[in-house]
Amino acid sequence: MELLEGKLVDLRPVEKEDIALITEWANNPDFMGEFEPISQESRAETEKYFEKLPPEKRWFIIQKKDGSRIGFIIHFPEDSLMTLGYVLAPEERRKGYCTEAVKLMVDYLFLSKDLIRIQAKTRLENKASQKILEKARFKKEGTVRKAMFIRGEWRDLFLYSILREEWKGPEILTKTTAQK
Repeated sequence: MELLEGKLVDLRPVEKEDIALITEWANNPDFMGEFEPISQESRAETEKYFEKLPPEKRWFIIQKKDGSRIGFIIHFPEDSLMTLGYVLAPEERRKGYCTEAVKLMVDYLFLSKDLIRIQAKTRLENKASQKILEKARFKKEGTVRKAMFIRGEWRDLFLYSILREEWKGPEILTKTTAQK
């Protein structure tokens, strides 16, 4: 299995053995946090979801150097651009892990795909996610009104992006390795 190596964390594609943990995370409102929709899916439903995923929509596990799984980051195409999403375990937040994961993913996507733009959306109140994107050199473009149904309400989101010409080359990703 391929591994995108960072200094603090590594990213690896989701494997079948990760499905139970992802189901647990997705069903736990405390793990997902106050800014994400509430979900309740069975393991079987999650397995079906992953089996039907198109190859261009990829999920990666964020893991610390000791191999402990602490969150996930996804990318999926929208027209001629790529959108990112990410969630980290509450006890692992504010340690630089998610910022590095986003930088790793940006490096990977610009090195491996002919993209002009990568974007991400965040709730207006989610200051931590906004800091992550800004540290990864994303620029805030504006507000997308009533863009996501979260916890009983349609919520506005900030739209952030980084363009290929703003990306100065790999900041974190220097190699990929095959993991045993």
